[in-house]
Amino acid sequence: MYTVSQRKKVLSKLLDNLVKYETDMQDALYKDFKKPRFESMISETEYIINELRYTIKKLDSWAKPKRVFPSLLNFPSADYLYSEPYGKILIISPWNYPIQLAFSPLIAAVAAGNKVTLKPSELTPNSSSIISKIIRETFEIDQVVVITGDYTIAQDLLSKRWDYIFFTGSVPVGKIVAKAAAENLTPVTLELGGKSPSIVDQTADLKLAAKRIIWGKIFNAGQTCIAPDYLIVHKSIKEKMIPHLIQEIQNALGSSMQESEDFARIINLKNWKRQQSFLENQTILFGGQTNETDLYVSPTLLDEPNLESSVMKEEIFGPILPIISYTTKEELYKIVNRFEKPLALYLFTKDKSFEKDLLSEISFGGGCINDTLSHFSNKNLPFGGVGHSGIGAYHGKLGFETFSHQKSIVKKSNWIDLPFRYAPYKGKFQMVKKILKWL
Repeated sequence: MYTVSQRKKVLSKLLDNLVKYETDMQDALYKDFKKPRFESMISETEYIINELRYTIKKLDSWAKPKRVFPSLLNFPSADYLYSEPYGKILIISPWNYPIQLAFSPLIAAVAAGNKVTLKPSELTPNSSSIISKIIRETFEIDQVVVITGDYTIAQDLLSKRWDYIFFTGSVPVGKIVAKAAAENLTPVTLELGGKSPSIVDQTADLKLAAKRIIWGKIFNAGQTCIAPDYLIVHKSIKEKMIPHLIQEIQNALGSSMQESEDFARIINLKNWKRQQSFLENQTILFGGQTNETDLYVSPTLLDEPNLESSVMKEEIFGPILPIISYTTKEELYKIVNRFEKPLALYLFTKDKSFEKDLLSEISFGGGCINDTLSHFSNKNLPFGGVGHSGIGAYHGKLGFETFSHQKSIVKKSNWIDLPFRYAPYKGKFQMVKKILKWL
């Protein structure tokens, strides 16, 4: 087991290397799928650098045994919670945020004192290469190791026994991971996804709502697990909302969107073809341009797609935004609840009673009122799904706790030993029952 001082020392070394190679990481992200440097900075490199600084600062207090109020049944005693590392951790990270979603759980796992095997995505080879370089220069091989390769490597790793598995990716693969973990009763965190709705009612600030929804949708070309997947707009303001959405796309990317330096590409041909298929037999309000050679799909607005069409049955994971209208709350809830519980939900409204009602009626991982994506950035908020959108959560202190077993300890004093619990029990039943009722 690594001491807290040993963990802080190696995490400080990791911090130095992340700062040293920050530009290289951003270059790798651009080579993999033309991720804009600004997006790489705020959502990948600076994100993990700041998270690591915070972890190093807080680690002593997080790792310190916590005294809890004792039970009077154990009088006299002092009761504690000890944070114990699970042991050998397997982290399988995805391609859409390859730097952030590799290092963020890794930082938490190492902070908790674990040994880590990291399997980054094969779809982002340049990012995986710089991750491997940083890990090699930071850790001893028996503390953290990176194993690269395709899905067969992941399958082989899952066939082995681990003390904890942390997976970020799609729901279908998440089920495979959960099944493999169950063979050895291995605890898991599954960060998955789903169809995350954005809802705009008739009281919303339409221009501002459009700006924030489009930002959340085109960031990383929509390849974000918490991106607005589809838009539900009150029928009375739908026609007013659409021009604002179009204007915000143009404001962000200009008239020649494919030439913009601020818009990423679809990760590979398979995913590009999937996006292309979503456009078939749809009413396109704006966009719809694609380029196979460049793996480009323009930000696209679809009008009232059939809820049984593929674009509404699958998580889109791209820059395509279907727009659906509703008239009543009941109709709205019916649309949202036809899908599995989403990872995120975004509501744009000034109606406090509607906000309160929706938050109590619809289950989802996390979200925002009058914004998109921003709940992810607060390290004090747990990030995770519910139901098919995920199991478990992390970020900040909760990340440390995710990779720690909370070991309960009662330290019993010897200066007095109350006789109630010991046999013979004759004459003690009613007295102890009254004591338990009082407690």
